[in-house]
Order: sequence, then structure tokens, then C-alpha cells
Amino acid sequence: MVDVNRAVAETNGDIGFVVELDRFTGPLDLLLHLIREQDIDIFDIPISQITAQFLAAIEGIESLGLDRAGEFLEMAALLVRIKAQMVLPQRVGAGEALQDPRAELVRRLLEYEHFREAAARLAVAETERRRLFKRGFVPPRAAAPPITELTLTWEELFEAAMVAGERARPRAEHHVRPRAVPVEDKMTLISQVLRRIPRVEFYRLIKPFSDRLHTAVTLMAGLELAKRREVTLRQGKPFTPLWFYRRRDAGADATDANR
Repeated sequence: MVDVNRAVAETNGDIGFVVELDRFTGPLDLLLHLIREQDIDIFDIPISQITAQFLAAIEGIESLGLDRAGEFLEMAALLVRIKAQMVLPQRVGAGEALQDPRAELVRRLLEYEHFREAAARLAVAETERRRLFKRGFVPPRAAAPPITELTLTWEELFEAAMVAGERARPRAEHHVRPRAVPVEDKMTLISQVLRRIPRVEFYRLIKPFSDRLHTAVTLMAGLELAKRREVTLRQGKPFTPLWFYRRRDAGADATDANR
């Protein structure tokens, strides 16, 4: 590859630096180098100064070949056009703001710098990975945790229901007191109701009380009666009403649960 060295003077003409085009992947790379090397504000590019430096740097660009030279010449033409637009007056309608001809160039430079930094970080990460692992290494997948069935006792389930009912209430002083709603009373209530009618909806059993404690204890009582095979609990599908059936009539009323 041919080395093309050009001395590009700064605006004051006192200090110069050398630009080697072979170091740059394209015109944006060279242009960004000229801006960053001189600590120029990228949002306020002195277009006349940068254009002169860019043209001086690409002098003799034809030695790099037609494909690469075309990219640099296209950028040079763009810089010259922007320079001409900034010199000539712009026609602006009423209520319209002046458009900076450099805005699109600034956007392209910032976007290019962003991707260049991202590529540099990826290269560093790749180098670090090669230092730790051989090429083609794939980390092994972690073994799936074993599936365990949840087992609860009646006491644990009742305690969880009580905690859920008391969670929203303000904390009170701790003292021991007898249970306000015995499970046995709710079991008796359910049995008495099912002696009169073959089935009853769970909501009807708790509606007169409107209390979370009564709701939890009634559910526990129904579960205990079902455990003793004295009643049958049925639900057509999730989130539908729960029904309590008299045990000897459970088979005859099974179709009613899907209503």
C-alpha cells in the first residue's frame, strides 16, 4: 500500500502536522481526526479551515486507487458545497429559522464516532475473551433445578390465610386471645345448610359476615368436610363460583357446576 504524507497547516500557519491517508478507513475517519486533533468543537466546525486542511491532506489521492479516491473526493466536494452555502445568503420565509448547512455533516460525524467507539470496545472484549478461552468455546448450560412438589399441612394453610387477612391491618399490641371464629362452628353451619338444600354457593355462606376472617375459616371448614368425605367441592373452571354439594347428591348434581 502506498503511503501518502501531506503536511497540513493550521489556520495560523505556524504549526503543522502530518496526515497519512493509509491510517484512515475513509473520509469521515480523516475528517474526524482533523477535528479532534485540533480540539475543535464538532458543533461549530470552522468549515473554511477544515476544508482547506482536508483538500491539502488528499492532494495526490489518485495514488490510492479509484475506489478509495472516490470516497475522499466526494467528501471534499461536500465540504466545498457547505462552504459556499455558508458564504451565500439564504432565502428564508416568514417564521422560518435559518438552517445550518453543517448540521447533516455533524450528524454523520457523531454517528461515525459512536460506532467507531463501539467497535473499539468490542475489539477489546474479543481480545480479553481470547486470552481466557480458546476459539469456539461455548460455556456449558447450567443444569435445570429439580422440580419439587409443594406440600402443606392444614395448619400451615390456615396460618397463611390468617396472615393474608391481617396483612393490611395496622400492627396491634401482641396479646393472646381465643379464636373468634371456630372452624367447628363453620363446619356445623355448612352441614345444616346442606341438609336443607343439595348444594350451596360459597359466596352465600360468607355474604352475611363480610369479613376476611369468616371467609378464611369458612373455606377451611369446607376443606375439612371434603377431607372427611361429608361434602364435595366443585368449580366449573378457574375463577368461577365455588359450590359445596351434599355428598350423597354429588353425582346427581355434578353437571350443575358448569352452569
